[in-house]
Amino acid sequence: QVQLVESGGGLVQAEGSLRLSCAASGGTFTHYAMGWFRQAPGKEREFVAAVSRRGSITDYADSVKGRFTIIRDTAKNTVYLQMNSLRPEDTAVYYCAAKFTLHSGTPVSTNDYDYWGSGAQVTVSS
Repeated sequence: QVQLVESGGGLVQAEGSLRLSCAASGGTFTHYAMGWFRQAPGKEREFVAAVSRRGSITDYADSVKGRFTIIRDTAKNTVYLQMNSLRPEDTAVYYCAAKFTLHSGTPVSTNDYDYWGSGAQVTVSS
């Protein structure tokens, strides 16, 4: 059983930056592709970014390309989401997710993932 704990959310002004962290425990970190998703009020949970199990491949939603970066630190069993040039429309609860896999890949669907964190609120003011 893998546990995921997010941290680093908060309130920031537009064009500001935040870094989310997701600490994983209870499994072999390199056996999991990792992803970030977000859910705004009244909307479905959507894909933000993913990184393959060894960190060699990343994938991003079009809405965040060039602004967000996903990074995994195997030594710390942690995945980060660096968010720059934040916009009010980035306001959401951000969730970390893990998918058990022995292949390289970056799953983008919520249905692909096996474990989820409880979420971190990010609010961007205009």
